[in-house]
Amino acid sequence: MISKLYIENIAVIERAEIDFDKGFNVLTGETGAGKSILIDSINAVLGQRTSRELIRTGADKAFVSAQFDGISAGTVNALAELGVELSEEDGGSLILQREIRSDGRGSVKINDRPATISTLRSVGRELINIHGQHENQALMSSDKHMKYLDMMGGYSDKLEEYAAIYKSYTAALNAFNKTRVDDAEKARRIDMLKYQINELESADLTVGETESLKKKRDIIQNAERIASSLGNAYSLLNGGEEFDGALSMLEQCSEYMAEISGIYPECGELAERLSSLVYELEDVSSEVRSLNEDNEYSPYELDEIESRLEQLSRIQRKYGDEKQAIEYLERAQEELDKMERADELLEELEQKVEKLRKAAVKHAEEITVLRRNAADKFCEAVGRELAFLDMPRVTIAVNIQPCELNSNGADTVEFLISANPGEPPKPLGKIASGGELSRIMLAIKTVLADIDDIDTMIFDEVDTGISGRAAYKVGVKLHEVSRSRQIICITHLAQMAAQADTHMLIRKNVVGDRTFTSVTPLNFEQRKQELARINGGDVISESMLKTAEELLNNAGFYQ
Repeated sequence: MISKLYIENIAVIERAEIDFDKGFNVLTGETGAGKSILIDSINAVLGQRTSRELIRTGADKAFVSAQFDGISAGTVNALAELGVELSEEDGGSLILQREIRSDGRGSVKINDRPATISTLRSVGRELINIHGQHENQALMSSDKHMKYLDMMGGYSDKLEEYAAIYKSYTAALNAFNKTRVDDAEKARRIDMLKYQINELESADLTVGETESLKKKRDIIQNAERIASSLGNAYSLLNGGEEFDGALSMLEQCSEYMAEISGIYPECGELAERLSSLVYELEDVSSEVRSLNEDNEYSPYELDEIESRLEQLSRIQRKYGDEKQAIEYLERAQEELDKMERADELLEELEQKVEKLRKAAVKHAEEITVLRRNAADKFCEAVGRELAFLDMPRVTIAVNIQPCELNSNGADTVEFLISANPGEPPKPLGKIASGGELSRIMLAIKTVLADIDDIDTMIFDEVDTGISGRAAYKVGVKLHEVSRSRQIICITHLAQMAAQADTHMLIRKNVVGDRTFTSVTPLNFEQRKQELARINGGDVISESMLKTAEELLNNAGFYQ
């Protein structure tokens, strides 16, 4: 459950720290005091989309932190799958933090470790279920009805099994349709592939050949200059008729040093070093001679290189560099092979598609049976809750109709209600009022409460369109649900607020030219004052206080 919420610079809230308790928590306050801001703050720390407009005027950043304690084993396992481990060091608590900056950057932390918004959102879905007025409106859309019915049925494993089969079926069907082309198009494609394959195979490509040929072309085009330089270098090393070369002079130098090494020992080492240089230069001279001898090319060789480079250039303009062209050749050969045996492949794919379709249909039919069984239980359970919520004449039905195979099976699901005995059920979205939608949704949530592992449920404006006895019954039902999980509710009705275990007041104050919002837990006397205000307005009489006290006493709370 959420035990602490810290808010800083969110809209009119400069700074607020709210301690929630287990059981039924309720928040009340005048219109515009900031109740919706609390929901916005919780949504933000759960990773939902938010806006920089939420940042308090004059501040450059906002911050929200939420601490969760007493996390169930199921939620701990779900968090572990998301990569969030609760260690002894954390004390079994989970702390989510989110900073929103005016420059759009912001940051997210989970137990003081950096995280992403998507991870925060996934973690948030395991911790809190927020039910707001928008969800009442979503109930009017039949698209949501199947989700509620399937949750009631508890056959998620069967749905996952079907989804995997259906995914394989659609993939095989797409492959079949892609392979099935008309004969004329197929013939054109085969001709094109054969031409391209022949062109690439004839080119006999090798990665790096273009670069190698360009280097060789440069050498041939500069052959005379290379020969001249190599010849000059060889002459300087070996000498000629009119001068001694470097080798000859080094040999003489070495001999001079050797002659005096007997009387001047230091020259002996120098003589050896000079001798080593002679050997090295002889090796260099040999290599220079070899290079010069190899530097002989015919004009025809240059023509062949230019012709080959031109061929490679044409290939590369069409298919990319050598590596890309070779890869294209491999793909073209594979595609040609498939097209030439397309009839055989098409038959295999057709058999695969039909096999998977039958498997999908079989699983979809099984799911339909499960849904019809779940519908009976769903209608009975929701009917009991509606009767308790002061809607005894309302009956709910589930209309399940066949449809084409899709990712959810082969059914459409729509909730129907009959508001009065004898009237035929009609689509929920067409005849339910706002107050009826709120109670129907609460009834559904109550029925699904034991199935859903979420530890905390937040109800925002669940009291829309109701009052009096109905409001009292909704409050009692929320209190009943809070025995097995934490409930946080924002309400405008005293009958509901009186049922809460913990009552907090949201108050707006104006200091100077700035607006501030505070959240204060109320004791028994303060609760009486707040319930009287909700019932009667600013002028509170003794009778109003007496009525408020009776509401609290009837709910089991005493001075």
